[in-house]
Amino acid sequence: MAGLDAFGTQFKRDSTGAGAFVAIANVSDISGPERSREAIEVTAHDSPDEYREFVKGLKDGGEVTITINYDPGDTSHSALDGDFEEKDLRAYQVVILPGDPDEHTWDFTALITDLGDAFPIDDKMEREATFKISGKPTLNPTG
Repeated sequence: MAGLDAFGTQFKRDSTGAGAFVAIANVSDISGPERSREAIEVTAHDSPDEYREFVKGLKDGGEVTITINYDPGDTSHSALDGDFEEKDLRAYQVVILPGDPDEHTWDFTALITDLGDAFPIDDKMEREATFKISGKPTLNPTG
C-alpha cells in the first residue's frame, strides 16, 4: 500500500481531568508529535580514525500543532484559551483512523506554548495551537 488517507484524524482534550476526551471541532491540520533525542558528544583524542563519537542522550516528546477553522463561539475552541491559562498539564490525544479496525491513538500530557488567531480579509478565521509534550507520548492501537 502506498499510503493512508489522513482525513478524519481527530485531536481531543481531556475535558474533566478524568479521561473524558472531547474532540476539538473543525481541526484542519495536525502535525506531530515530533520526538527528538539529544546526541552527546564523547569524542576524545584517541577516537578511531578522527571521527566524532556520540552516545544517546535524553529524549524529548516534542510538540503537536493543530490548525483550526476558528469559531470564537465554539466551546471546544474557547476551552483552549482556558488550557493556555491554567497552571496544570492536561491530557490530549491524536486519534488516527477513528472507527477503523487499525485505529491508533497518540496519548500525551502537554501545555499550550503558542495560541494564535488569524483574521485575514480574504480568507477564513484560523487558530493555531502548539502543545509542548511533557514526558513520553505513547502510540496505542485502539481499533
